Amino acid sequence: MFLTPAGILISLLLLSWQLPCIANTLAVGQPVIKLVFEYARQQEDPSADTLFYANERKLRLEDFMGTPSFRGPSAAVAYTSFAYDGSSLIKKDTLFIFLRLQVFFVKSASWVRTDARDDYTLAHEQLHFDITLLVAERFKQKLRQTALNRDDYDSIIQYQYLQSFREMNRLQYAFDQETNHGLDKAAQLQWQDKVRAALKNHGTFPEELGYDDYFQAF
Repeated sequence: MFLTPAGILISLLLLSWQLPCIANTLAVGQPVIKLVFEYARQQEDPSADTLFYANERKLRLEDFMGTPSFRGPSAAVAYTSFAYDGSSLIKKDTLFIFLRLQVFFVKSASWVRTDARDDYTLAHEQLHFDITLLVAERFKQKLRQTALNRDDYDSIIQYQYLQSFREMNRLQYAFDQETNHGLDKAAQLQWQDKVRAALKNHGTFPEELGYDDYFQAF
């Protein structure tokens, strides 16, 4: 099972940053707009309550520091979500928009029951975290395909973010429903394969490439 925050704080700050690798988006009839993406990365602090997603750092049982609930069907809960902050810079006829994506796990809100502290439960919760990263990747792709303009780009980005946030909730719910909260091992393996394939394709599901029809339209 997974949980997300009830409120999201989004800030767009006007700053000048050194330019990393750039992805281009051009709105028809408008000056050039260039999107620059990066993921929040930081050295792990064992005392910190927030853990940012890193490919080389998988979830561990000791990361689940919340008090377990014995109500409901879930043997564990992973509190994961994603957010963004950013800045913009106008240089000649080009508007650079810098977006930093944060995919994170909150330790104090995540828990595992004592009778479910095993590798299989951990793999289920890791998949919830992976799905959150997948949605962040899909958010990036949506923005790359969206026509932005100088006057209203911030509200367009916020709208796409909220749409992606809703998609994340739908995907997480579908994952738990289709796997019966991890009890259906065959279904969980299918989800694992689909999520891994989508991450390799920058957020695009295999069926969106015409490879299979595992997912229904969300």
